[in-house]
Amino acid sequence: MLCSSKRCLAPFAQRKTLWHDGPMNSFDPSTVKKIGVFTSGGDAPGMNAAVRSVVRTAIHKDLEVVGIYQGYRGFLEGNFQNLSARSVANIIQRGGTILKTDRCPEFHKPEVRAKSAQLLKQEGIDAIVCIGGDGSFTGAHLLNNEQGIPMVGIPGTIDNDIAGSEYTIGFDTAINTAVEAVDRIRDTAHSHDRLFIVEVMGRNSGFLAAEVGVAVGAEVVFTPEFPMTVDQAVQHFQNSVARGKRSSIFVSAEGQKAGRSYDLAENIRKKCGAEARVCILGHIQRGGSPSATDRVMASRMGNVAVETLLQGQCNHFIAVENNKLVTQPLEYPANNKKTFDPRLIELATTLAT
Repeated sequence: MLCSSKRCLAPFAQRKTLWHDGPMNSFDPSTVKKIGVFTSGGDAPGMNAAVRSVVRTAIHKDLEVVGIYQGYRGFLEGNFQNLSARSVANIIQRGGTILKTDRCPEFHKPEVRAKSAQLLKQEGIDAIVCIGGDGSFTGAHLLNNEQGIPMVGIPGTIDNDIAGSEYTIGFDTAINTAVEAVDRIRDTAHSHDRLFIVEVMGRNSGFLAAEVGVAVGAEVVFTPEFPMTVDQAVQHFQNSVARGKRSSIFVSAEGQKAGRSYDLAENIRKKCGAEARVCILGHIQRGGSPSATDRVMASRMGNVAVETLLQGQCNHFIAVENNKLVTQPLEYPANNKKTFDPRLIELATTLAT
């Protein structure tokens, strides 16, 4: 049974806590009166839409909501603020995250997590929704296992690299942002008969590069999962020139070294004499107003996250599987790598002939 608004306002000391020592995947949801929500890791378009959905769904269910600011650093510093339905008005179209985000290396220490749990307990928070990537989910999983805090995650990262989910919030917007930029660059490439190498984000993941490459008709796509050699890229370029192409676009994921495209351009020059121009899109892909796809998906995930807690399920995150929302264990992304489909690279190469 859901609590009444009057009972939701009862002091924490007068209420039975849900927390217990040790890991758990389910709990008694009847005493959930106040939930926390936070964003962690790199920001992604659609995070605000997810926050809005969590807050308004929870309030609709007669729950109190606390925003935890600055990610896991906010746990340590007790950076909590009560949120109302009006607190999240007019944010669904905004990029970034109103709750802010930060990296917090200290959170790797068990004693730091224990201290954070005490601050959460003092605030009277019964359960938490975490919006972020696999690193954020690891922290949420540890809090659940060590401190018995009911946690549910929402995947938010432009890399779309969280194992167990076909989609993450921010991916569609990042693709569209990059595609718009590359379309503009191709105009210049065509006007000057030039080769451009466009670098998109993706340190360990090529999902963004692959889909952008297909969408813009790139001749070559470089990804961490299926690295193409310089000799192979040069061969593709020379074949294009032989067929009469006067301009070309290569798309490259940044890999472990942002700016690696400059090295790539220099190696191409040495191999075949072609002067490649480099354009690094960088963090422009993380900002901006979220697409309709990201707004809708974030709204759906936020709603299901709260419903999941109210069903007594925790230590899971909301995932997309076969175009349906399902739950997956929070620790799954840390122990598994999302499979990259090489057919996208093959498709880009085929269509560039």
